[in-house]
Amino acid sequence: MLVDSGAERWAEVFADVDPAVTTVVCGHTHMPFTRLAAGRLVVNPGSVGMPYGRLGAHWALLGPGVELRRTLLDVAAAAARIAADSTFEQAVEWADYCLNARATEEDAFAIFAPRDGRDS
Repeated sequence: MLVDSGAERWAEVFADVDPAVTTVVCGHTHMPFTRLAAGRLVVNPGSVGMPYGRLGAHWALLGPGVELRRTLLDVAAAAARIAADSTFEQAVEWADYCLNARATEEDAFAIFAPRDGRDS
């Protein structure tokens, strides 16, 4: 589900969710947003890894209301730590790509839109 997913798609996804649930926190697309959909407040806090579009650790502060937040991090140090601690052969390349926000929001829409029932 994306920030621009259609009303029909949101209704389909929430069809089996108790109507008493008025706020839904979701993720996986790494794209921070808040929106109203199918009568619910939907919050995607974003991501620390592969933050589409801009650097930083994206997260949400939930309380009375929702604040989408971003915390800058030492990308070089995080990438070095991943490379040092991982047995994954492409850890250096993966960390560079994911932590340096090399993928754009357009890339995310192209990847996720077909899974949302759209061409892209």
